[in-house]
Amino acid sequence: MSIKKIVVPFDFSEASVNALEYALVFAGPTREVQLQALYVSAMPVTETQEDKLRTDFRQVLGSLNGKSKLAPAFATVTGEVISSILDWQKENNSDLILMGTMGDKVTDEAITNTSRLVLEANCPVISVPFGTPIKAPKDIALVMGGEEIDDKVVLRTLLDVARTFDSRVHALTIYKDSVYAEESIVDSTENLLEYYLEHFYEEHAFSKNQDVEEGILEYINKKNIDLLAILPRNHTRLSTPSEGRLTKLLTLHSEIPVLTLD
Repeated sequence: MSIKKIVVPFDFSEASVNALEYALVFAGPTREVQLQALYVSAMPVTETQEDKLRTDFRQVLGSLNGKSKLAPAFATVTGEVISSILDWQKENNSDLILMGTMGDKVTDEAITNTSRLVLEANCPVISVPFGTPIKAPKDIALVMGGEEIDDKVVLRTLLDVARTFDSRVHALTIYKDSVYAEESIVDSTENLLEYYLEHFYEEHAFSKNQDVEEGILEYINKKNIDLLAILPRNHTRLSTPSEGRLTKLLTLHSEIPVLTLD
């Protein structure tokens, strides 16, 4: 796996412990992947407090089932949560941020740290909802919108994950009105998907639903998808940027991990 460094924001909450366990499985017992648990404090941490945090972290690690080849590291920083995580990722050249979330299935308007992070990050992010099964992603759904893929390089991360876990990648397009417009985009991107995703590319499915998010979540359940991959439009180069509403909603409502490709 070309992903060598993964930042796992960790605050000892249930969501962060769940994400750490998922990260251990993701890194695996044989791959040279360095997990970096990052504790962000609003106030400076004393040496005594940091020693206590490290001891507690080792205890949490010992209680989890997954094991990684390289022992996870633990670090503390002081500052605002999102900016501190993003600064750490950039300064340490980390390849991926893997962050837990409790989500919010009651409202569409909630803003969580995780939903903010996936929109602001300039690297791939996996958001791991609390309660998700801790297992390798064997079936991945890649959500395709009505625009062509602007930056094909971001698919390398998806290919890397598919190679690592020998996954099947299902492209999914949800259309509201006419499928013909979407099919014209598919005609121009089908070869690209087959080229970049190699033999891991399984199919391109179409589903009609006025509610795009609902259509995606229904497909996930129908196909027993383990990981949802999405290309957020707020960072695209050629299409009109959006506020990333769909990305935020999926981060809030999905019951499986969401990989935001960036």
